[in-house]
Amino acid sequence: MIQISNLSVAEAAQLMNVKERFVRRLVAERRISFLKLGKHVRIPEESIRDFENSSWVEKLN
Repeated sequence: MIQISNLSVAEAAQLMNVKERFVRRLVAERRISFLKLGKHVRIPEESIRDFENSSWVEKLN
C-alpha cells in the first residue's frame, strides 16, 4: 500500500522554503490541493511537487 504523507502548513512551508503565509495564500486561492480536517489544513506532499513542477519557467534561446 502506498502511503501519502500529509503535511501541516508549517511543514509544507519548511519543505518549500517559504513562509507559512505563502502556503496559506496558495490554499486560500485554491492553487494547491489540500485536505481540510475540521479547522486543520493538511497538504499532501504530492500536491507540493505538482505545484512546484507546474511553476517552472523555461529559458529563452
